[in-house]
Amino acid sequence: MSAGAFHTLALKSNGTVLAQGRNANGQSSVPASLTGNVVGLSAGGYHSIALKNDGTVVAWGQNDSGQTNLPPNLSQVVQVAAGDYHTVALRQNGSVVAWGYNYNKQCDVPAGLSDVVQVAAGGSHTLALRADGQVTAWGWNQLKQATVPTGLSDVVQVTAGAFHSVALKTDGSVVTWGSNNDGQRDVPANLPPVVAVAAGY
Repeated sequence: MSAGAFHTLALKSNGTVLAQGRNANGQSSVPASLTGNVVGLSAGGYHSIALKNDGTVVAWGQNDSGQTNLPPNLSQVVQVAAGDYHTVALRQNGSVVAWGYNYNKQCDVPAGLSDVVQVAAGGSHTLALRADGQVTAWGWNQLKQATVPTGLSDVVQVTAGAFHSVALKTDGSVVTWGSNNDGQRDVPANLPPVVAVAAGY
């Protein structure tokens, strides 16, 4: 499952997609072509992204900032992530492609970034987890959500909220950075080892 700002996507075991919620921009109107061939989903602020089993991507919903205009020759994709107004794809060779609204440079993939194993798209920032357990972040950073904590390593999963970032480490501990105006960075003191993380708005 994947939740956007006002809609939710679900992937069924047969590879079909269900969508529910606000649909003013068509983000919950699943394209008829997505029948039994989807292996991954991501819900952005007002758009939706599906990864098909052949490594291609389908995007639908709001496109005011080009977030559903797929880059030419986009193929061999293994993961997709949708932010508020931008989209990120991880390719089989460990490279990253990002497109859409780029006012805050969240689509400017850092030069030389390689060996990426996971990507995450926040409101206006982007995260990449490299094979060596290190995290790279770029984009809007007014609330320090793209400033990776010094010494952060041994990361196995990253996720990005609108204004904060979260990393899960190999020992099951959680590290957060960025905005904390509603306590979204306050990791419980007695939190047992964690196996997955997700970030909301």
